[in-house]
Amino acid sequence: MTGKELLKTILIDNQQRSTPKIWKRTLQVPTDSGKIITLAGVRRSGKTYHLFHLINQLRTNGVSNERLLYFNFEDERLELTSKELDLLLQTYRELYPHQKLSECYFFFDEIQEVQGWEKFIARMYDSVSKNIYVTGSNAKLLSKEIATALRGRTITFEVYPLSFAEYVAVLKPKLSAHLSSADRATVINLFDQFLHEGGFPELVQQDSELKNKILQEYFSVMVLRDLIDRYQISNSSTLKYFCKRVVAASGGEFSVNKIYHELKSQGYQVSKDTLYSYQGYVEAIYLNRFIAKYSHSVVKSESSQKKCYVIDPGLGSALDYKLSQDTGRLLETTVALELLKQGKHIAYQQNGTQCDFVVLEKGVVTTAIQAAAVIDTTKTKAREIKGLLQACKKFDLDEGVVLTLDHSEILEQDGVTIRIAPAWQFFLK
Repeated sequence: MTGKELLKTILIDNQQRSTPKIWKRTLQVPTDSGKIITLAGVRRSGKTYHLFHLINQLRTNGVSNERLLYFNFEDERLELTSKELDLLLQTYRELYPHQKLSECYFFFDEIQEVQGWEKFIARMYDSVSKNIYVTGSNAKLLSKEIATALRGRTITFEVYPLSFAEYVAVLKPKLSAHLSSADRATVINLFDQFLHEGGFPELVQQDSELKNKILQEYFSVMVLRDLIDRYQISNSSTLKYFCKRVVAASGGEFSVNKIYHELKSQGYQVSKDTLYSYQGYVEAIYLNRFIAKYSHSVVKSESSQKKCYVIDPGLGSALDYKLSQDTGRLLETTVALELLKQGKHIAYQQNGTQCDFVVLEKGVVTTAIQAAAVIDTTKTKAREIKGLLQACKKFDLDEGVVLTLDHSEILEQDGVTIRIAPAWQFFLK
């Protein structure tokens, strides 16, 4: 059991600690919603820094440190069970008997580490304070627990590694919106770097030679703590193989059946049902995103063969050499992630030829996008445009977009405008 004296020490340390330098992120989290705010996302994506940003905002608005309570449940000193979570409130009351808990702001980082946390948070919300913020690295656990205990009380935001616009803002904060020739060359170089090294905040200003090692360590922690420990998986070698195959497939179609036969041919004993469970787990911890084929039928869409995208192109490059050398798949992965970071609902369209992405708003396709690193031949251009054009015709779109590394062109074909543009330019708008 964690003693009150230790909790007092942790609480006061956190209140008096100055927050580190925080970069401005696009995601805006409210401080006055009257709802429990949940931040969910892959490890090291910046969820904690979002909490620090909120704390700084509140301090700027005149909220005293006494009213700000931050606890990180990955702190090894905090070995609390759900029944012991009340100790946090008891400890606070002893420290500040004059302070009303209803006026306090509670920040619970990686609270999923405590089983049964959701009942405590629900009770807090109903009887203690409406100012509650929680983070977690497992979408499935958070959504299940929120659905059962916190229904109607919470707003969930997904936190991803930096977008390309955020990445540029960190490395070149004074860059003009109107790019000179020199600035353009700088941005193109940054985009190439972003494709291969990704946007995990901790690594943006890190020495290049250390980045791969740190990213590989991220992966190890995800597999060990978020998968093996969390889901009590005993067959760790099969799980690791599966995870690496998922990462290696980024930018392409993903088949559990194919991996099953690979494992079987190598002497592994595993069922397809287990592998399908693994697929759910890796998406739950945000190692990968799986994108469905577009269909009017939700059932058909969900049962379709998925395309998969590793959560960060840098992570993919660090874990799979072939992916690191495949600029086309890295570009497609980056485009998928940039759309998801913007909160877009995306699918792919397949009808003989493929369109990489269709963007849906309220179930209606509003945009069609093709990702093609290089279209330097007539044959390549025709192939990419064909899939895009079919999608535009199917969904009655006047315009389609082809995103490339650094090619610009506008074409008219069969009454459809085809805009070919550098991906970096598209995502800096």
